[in-house]
Amino acid sequence: MGDDDYYDDENRDTLPSPTAHPPPTRKAYSLRHDTVSATATSHNRQRNHSLNDADLPNIRYDHSFSLPILGSATGPTADHHAIGMPEFTASGGSGIFKPPTRAAVHPTRPPALELRPHPLRETQVGKFLRTIGCTDSQLWAGQENGVRFWMFKDAYKPGSGYSGRVRRGDEDTAPFYESANTSPTCCLVVDHGNRLVWTGHKDGKIRSWKMDQSTEEDNKATTPFKDSLAWVAHKGPVLSLAISCYGDIWSGGEGGVIKIWPWETIEKSLSVEEKHMASLLVERANIDLRSQVTVNGVCNLSSSDVKLILSDHARARVWCAASYSFSLWDARSKELIKVFNIDGHIETRAEMPVPQDHQQVEPDEMKVKFVSSSKKEKPHGFLQRSRNALIGAADAVRRAASRGTGGFEDSKKTEAMVLTPDGKLWSGCSNGLLVQWDSNGNRGKEFHHHPTAVLCFCTHGSRLWVGYASGVVQLLDLDGNVISEWVAHSSPVIKMAIGGGYVFSMAIHGGIRGWRLTSPGPIDNIIRTGLSAKEMLYTRNESVKILVGTWNVGQGKPNPEGLKSWLGSAAVSDVGIVVVGLQEVEMGAGFLAMSAAKETVGLEGSAIGHIWQDAIGKVLEEGPIFERVGSRQLAGLLIAIWVRKNLRMHVGDLDVAAVACGFGRTIGNKGGVGLRLRVHDRIICFVNCHLAAHLEAVNRRNADFNHIYRTMVFSRQSHLLNVAAGMRCLLLYCSLALCVYLFWLLYSSGFPLLLSLAAGSASASQVLRANVASANSDQGRSDLSDQKRTDLSDQKRSDISDQKRTDLSEADMVVFCGDFNYRLFGISYDEARDLVSQRSFDWLREKDQLRAEMKAGKVFQGMREAVVKFPPTYKFERHAKGLGGYDSGEKKRIPAWCDRVIYRDCRSGPMPECSLNCPVLSSIQMYEACLDVTDSDHKPVRCKFTVDLARVDRSVRRKEFGDIMNRSQEVKNLLGGYSEVPEISISSDSIVLQNQETCSLHISNKSNSEKAAFRIICEGQYPVYDDGKASEIRHKASFGFPTWLELHPNNTDNNPGSFLPVRLLSRCGHGVDRVGFRVTPACGIINPEQSIEVMVRHTESQTLGDLVEGVPQNWWSEDTRDKAVILGVQVLGSQSMETRKLQVHVRHCYSSKKPHTESRTSISRKPNNGTQHRSDSYHKSDSGDRN
Repeated sequence: MGDDDYYDDENRDTLPSPTAHPPPTRKAYSLRHDTVSATATSHNRQRNHSLNDADLPNIRYDHSFSLPILGSATGPTADHHAIGMPEFTASGGSGIFKPPTRAAVHPTRPPALELRPHPLRETQVGKFLRTIGCTDSQLWAGQENGVRFWMFKDAYKPGSGYSGRVRRGDEDTAPFYESANTSPTCCLVVDHGNRLVWTGHKDGKIRSWKMDQSTEEDNKATTPFKDSLAWVAHKGPVLSLAISCYGDIWSGGEGGVIKIWPWETIEKSLSVEEKHMASLLVERANIDLRSQVTVNGVCNLSSSDVKLILSDHARARVWCAASYSFSLWDARSKELIKVFNIDGHIETRAEMPVPQDHQQVEPDEMKVKFVSSSKKEKPHGFLQRSRNALIGAADAVRRAASRGTGGFEDSKKTEAMVLTPDGKLWSGCSNGLLVQWDSNGNRGKEFHHHPTAVLCFCTHGSRLWVGYASGVVQLLDLDGNVISEWVAHSSPVIKMAIGGGYVFSMAIHGGIRGWRLTSPGPIDNIIRTGLSAKEMLYTRNESVKILVGTWNVGQGKPNPEGLKSWLGSAAVSDVGIVVVGLQEVEMGAGFLAMSAAKETVGLEGSAIGHIWQDAIGKVLEEGPIFERVGSRQLAGLLIAIWVRKNLRMHVGDLDVAAVACGFGRTIGNKGGVGLRLRVHDRIICFVNCHLAAHLEAVNRRNADFNHIYRTMVFSRQSHLLNVAAGMRCLLLYCSLALCVYLFWLLYSSGFPLLLSLAAGSASASQVLRANVASANSDQGRSDLSDQKRTDLSDQKRSDISDQKRTDLSEADMVVFCGDFNYRLFGISYDEARDLVSQRSFDWLREKDQLRAEMKAGKVFQGMREAVVKFPPTYKFERHAKGLGGYDSGEKKRIPAWCDRVIYRDCRSGPMPECSLNCPVLSSIQMYEACLDVTDSDHKPVRCKFTVDLARVDRSVRRKEFGDIMNRSQEVKNLLGGYSEVPEISISSDSIVLQNQETCSLHISNKSNSEKAAFRIICEGQYPVYDDGKASEIRHKASFGFPTWLELHPNNTDNNPGSFLPVRLLSRCGHGVDRVGFRVTPACGIINPEQSIEVMVRHTESQTLGDLVEGVPQNWWSEDTRDKAVILGVQVLGSQSMETRKLQVHVRHCYSSKKPHTESRTSISRKPNNGTQHRSDSYHKSDSGDRN
């Protein structure tokens, strides 16, 4: 090969690192001119192109062609941050190896109002948000230390910043108001009628909070507000809350306990000034439904925790859900209607067979190995350790399999429920299945639009939003058709609520985003364009230096002097993050088998691993200067990370992962361990690898990298094992441990036949493990960066539609380090030694397997490495100094660059500027081996990066978002069009009833194009005195109805849009519904130009809560005054919070004499259950009464 050929080939794939400043003006050098003189010499002569730092103390590179230029640096290029080392770029880089697409504003996802930007998980310990709910003007959130709320009017205001009084994680959050500390909040329900928010807590208490809290500026951060009423409701946590249509509070707890707290008692307690007495008053009034339906020790209810309670206001029923069963209750009589399982089959046994619930780990506690002390392992012999491996593997996997006893049933667990305006109930399952139910608990249609678990719902008008564990939000119509879907969060969407014109979604990390009710739509395009134009206003640039070190320690013990030479203050003085990858920390058959068993149950680490981490931490001055953030160990592989304390507030969300590649992809002697973390809101992954050994195993090394890159999943839990998978795991790890033991024993004994049998068994175990992995591989990932996910519709059209994007491919920056084991080929031991001694590394690079494979696009596709200018790091004699220490034994292994550092940032082309479109750009400032460290047969390598990051100032962008919404005339015009609400009319605005009479009320939709979603609420009730005067209007919880009034729709116009067919209502004795289909306060959807007839009826039947041992509680003081209620008929807009409302006054008279009324409707009456019809055609229009 001639010199011309060498230079052309050498620099074809060598790209300069990015610079923060343009290169200085210099004389233009011709690459051809520089190489011609070299061709005049004989190419057979060994060339010395050494770049010894001792000989060339001042080297800098003209980035126009990546050749060294000697001299002193002046001007802006003197900053070492601006100039990096020349780099070699691998071929490929397409498909999953392509850097993810980034943009200032997502091109397809609806722009979001970031009310609370994604907080770092480490900042939320003890105060994670768990649930949210909306009032008319506020968003409330339950957290682990109480509650907080935001005012919608403050939603666009900036946060307080790092200098504010808020806790870490809330620096960019919109202004909020926080309560005094309480027990963790588990559930929350809003009572609009009394302007209260009710919360259930882990300590078993139910608390009420007034919506009308003081929001003075002075009190914002200094005076936490307190609850207005609290009482002990359950012995364990209050897991669910709901307010029935009669104003009673229903609560669910552990063990299937369901309790009712009558509103009349709660109302009295709210007026008692002495809180202790008020609490006692409520506690004594509870109705324990489980006790009510238990007869002779037999109970049809499941003993599983009551996860969800939902009130069906349209039919006066209450749904209670456990993981695998439902119970349906009459809200008025408080009697059990039926119990049925998740398949809709009625369950009448004494106890339902409920699979054992898996103990799920909270995402903020997932697999992140934080600093902890561990006991030193006791020394054992090889046989003892192998025996322990067998026993440990069998026992561990047996426990894991027993936790999966639920089988495939576990994928059907009910996770969420919602009632839609058309009268249907929707439930979501852990396998992504959506199920419709009618009001009687009959299972209807099924839909499966997404593979991950359904965690929450919300509904408004004719739309339904679904939140998934993958972070995806889907928008459906009420027929189950998908209108749109997008990635809303980086983590599971656990709660959604509607208020202020937004659908608020909360991720499990506590971030809250608001999506316009009109999304997707033309308003999104206006906001997207406006935010893109203001990109520079909210873009912030940061820079951080990262040191990555790798060392194969060869099962050695840490030597402080060697560690100081490698990671001492000279190397880390200006570094913010230090990542260390070690290989062969601990090896041996027994340890490897035990490590495999530990991986099964999620245990990790070893005493030797902790010794190494402690030694490195001591060198880095862990404590005063650096903080150890986390680590991950897989057998002999260990990766750990330290962050400088002044940078710690910007670094977090650490997740870990491990992939085994040894012994049929089962043992961790070869493989990779990884860390993923957020740095200034950007995702960076570090992976420590130990690939297959030996000169000829190039393809195996390539395959190991490909396996690691494609299968590494951070913090993914595999808790959905079924019985079959559990048994396969049991067989797998028992045989695995046995095979490892036999392999090592027979290898040392020299029985090749039995050795091959053992190896064959290990291969069979690999097949079993692959089957188990494949059974669980489609569950989806639950913790992906929101910057790293693209819209699902875009993915279907992308050039990688046939390949799943992996966790590593979605990161902004990925750094691989480790003992890659690529060797030098086509060269002898003596030739390699001669070239090393002459420091002719350019010749050696031609023989580098890794460089050749990267150039061919077979490994590390599209990634970069600084040009190697240090001697090969393998293989040395231990404690032999200098380059003369290379292996001189019998095998004489050829020196090789086994230990490398390779990376990929956001660049997909020639050096772009760091911006939100390319948010992470890296340059390498140092890439060297520490040859003076002699404690292993490998030399440690270190690589220092300067990483430029572009991030979004969330407070500024939220303000700009608000300016667009408030000032854009185009947005205002569109919102005005969306705020149109169908006009309705009612047949009467005044109804008078006597005992057990019924009359009809017609509600008509006057629109000729839009459906009208209506609901009827009770805006208050009051007694009427003999003189005809009304007393003060009183509200029940959540606008609940009095028990003496019933409404049920009667579809006289045969309107298919009305949600109920014509049914007869029959009642007999103590409020028991003998027909089985009775609805009270109505709601539904009316088709254009159609109407629905609602029957309004008075009843005096006693309910379960009104009777004590069969005797009415208040029979001695019966109130005979006339009663009146105000019914509000509300019609909702489908894409706005606008409503139309009409009022109907309903009065019940005890006397036989009809009171004077100014009603313009003549109503005929029938006694008892007869249906009454109006005699005129008068319609009360809603025009002019609009909220």
